[in-house]
Amino acid sequence: MKLVIVSGLSGSGKSIALETLEDCGYYCIDNLPVVLLDSFVREAMLANRDIFRKTALGLDARNESELLSQFQTSLAAMRQHGIDCEVIYLQAEPATLLKRFSETRRKHPLTSAMHPLSEAIELERRLLEPVASMADMLIDTTHTNVHQLRDLITRRVDQRLNHLMSLYFMSFGFKKGTPLDADFIFDARCLPNPHWEPLLRSKTGRDPEVVQFLRQSNEVVRYLDDISDFLDRWIPCFEAENRSYLTVAIGCTGGQHRSVYLVDALGKRFQKGTHDILVRHRELPA
Repeated sequence: MKLVIVSGLSGSGKSIALETLEDCGYYCIDNLPVVLLDSFVREAMLANRDIFRKTALGLDARNESELLSQFQTSLAAMRQHGIDCEVIYLQAEPATLLKRFSETRRKHPLTSAMHPLSEAIELERRLLEPVASMADMLIDTTHTNVHQLRDLITRRVDQRLNHLMSLYFMSFGFKKGTPLDADFIFDARCLPNPHWEPLLRSKTGRDPEVVQFLRQSNEVVRYLDDISDFLDRWIPCFEAENRSYLTVAIGCTGGQHRSVYLVDALGKRFQKGTHDILVRHRELPA
């Protein structure tokens, strides 16, 4: 039996994540109080295994802080019942959340006369820290649209094969900010930059001309080999700790050439192994 707990900041995409899991055949319940988690597992899931074979629960800051602080204990109890439980936590940068709420004119659940929107966002972040600290996968949706989030949830959570570790390789541009959800971030700005080649500037790291340019650089080859060796050495340690997800981000200045090439190359190398591979280029059109 599988239980996915979806939590995170309001406006970060929790509802979209739950809707996606529902489309994937999960029995979904939004905003179940933490105090009822253990009872739900014992009296619903374990008593009706066919119905609740795949279940997803939404958990948000409308729970009392005392209950949220007990989340770790509740999670351990669920796993003792033999439930395959994963925690997915979604977040986004405060400026992005402010923009989303202003555009949709939705009311943040923690806003009040005492807490305007900006303070409510920070309060919610603090309240959910016990849940975030236990997350198996952290998703930063600052630069992610609805369709990308749906694809990410489907491919990383629902379609992950045989409980293999999911390796997520992402390219990005430092000038647009570093990703908040990466386990490892590598900086490729020291490598030869195709941007300064007039014939390559308008292309990306997926175009043959750029690929050929970068492949000819000894520095690029050595950098790629070093990252591969590093991951080969340390991934087994993460697997030994029962980690289900690992996100590796590689950045260059604009996220168009070097990081794109390196991420594609790493994806191909590790596709030959025993991991579930996902590749995304944050700054390229979907």
